Amino acid sequence: MMAAQHPDVRAWLAVAVGGIAGSELRYSALVAWPEGHGFPWTTLGINLIGSFVLAFLTTWWLRRPHIPFWVRAGLGPGVLGSFTTFSSVAIAAVTLGKDQLAVAVVYLAVSLVLGLGTAAAGWFLGARVGRRPSASRRGAPTPLDAARGNGAER
Repeated sequence: MMAAQHPDVRAWLAVAVGGIAGSELRYSALVAWPEGHGFPWTTLGINLIGSFVLAFLTTWWLRRPHIPFWVRAGLGPGVLGSFTTFSSVAIAAVTLGKDQLAVAVVYLAVSLVLGLGTAAAGWFLGARVGRRPSASRRGAPTPLDAARGNGAER
């Protein structure tokens, strides 16, 4: 049985620095567009953007395994993990629910449905952008095609 590999110090530092950056992005958005006591549009927007970007990057990275782990960790759990937080959704819903229960329920439903929708859109776009047309479709085999034995015999 192989021992589990642990991330190196670069990944830990990337998550820490990314966490600072994501937190500052969130704070800057909330300063620029304060929510007050109404519908939490800024929190919703932050979480929808984050859902889209994380899904896009995750799909894109699946097609590019050469992207270093520390970069993926810094952007995923680091920047986007601190930029988007479920705790903000929960606090906004509880705050709304004190005086406007129906609005709180709508907010939770909208957050869930649009969050899943933007994540699906990000996943779809990441897969499309991540797809590289192989040179073999253009007539010449790529090094990967040759290594696989596809098109190298031409």
